[in-house]
Amino acid sequence: MRARIAAATAALLLAALTACGGGDDDKPAEKPSTSSPGEPTSSGDPTGGEPSGGGEGGEGLTLGKAAQTTGDAGTGVLEITPDTVVFVKEGSGETAENGVFAVVTMKDKAMTAVAADEPAPISGGGWTWMAPNGEMIGWDSGNSTNVTLDKYSGADPVQPGGFQWRAQVFDLTPAQAKGGTLIYIDGENKAHRWQMPSTDSGPNVAEVKKQLAP
Repeated sequence: MRARIAAATAALLLAALTACGGGDDDKPAEKPSTSSPGEPTSSGDPTGGEPSGGGEGGEGLTLGKAAQTTGDAGTGVLEITPDTVVFVKEGSGETAENGVFAVVTMKDKAMTAVAADEPAPISGGGWTWMAPNGEMIGWDSGNSTNVTLDKYSGADPVQPGGFQWRAQVFDLTPAQAKGGTLIYIDGENKAHRWQMPSTDSGPNVAEVKKQLAP
């Protein structure tokens, strides 16, 4: 009987010591992570940094998408939206020397309290067409400078709160016109790029063709 009582007493003492614990065991257990190694954190970046964006300078834009651009000489901000592209063999009584004119119209809107303008090509800014093979074609290619559109002839600085319709014309070979990239260099020498469709596209196709008629 005494042996049973002694054994019971020893068991009770052992249970009490186990409940009290000791050393570092009284610290609360850390909550296990639910993320696997390499899985994105809440920032969307596996390294824990800021989420990655689409790149500066309007990279990867498409027709109809606006880009915030710095005006000529770093003055003001122009929101530029290429909205329509038309491919024609003839325009304004001129025939494309290389096979086809790519006519792109765009809306330039002043976004600050000062007038803003596109930089002149002589300064290294302005518009270029990049062909699918990477060849760069300038605004003065072939007979492009002889093609004019009355409504899309804006060329003055855009006043605060206002906008202008403008156009760029490129004289291209048929191969250069298929799936090209429109590139604009702004007043801070930053490139803005739009992927161009290879067929007439945009809300003003009919109007542009009417403007191109001789």
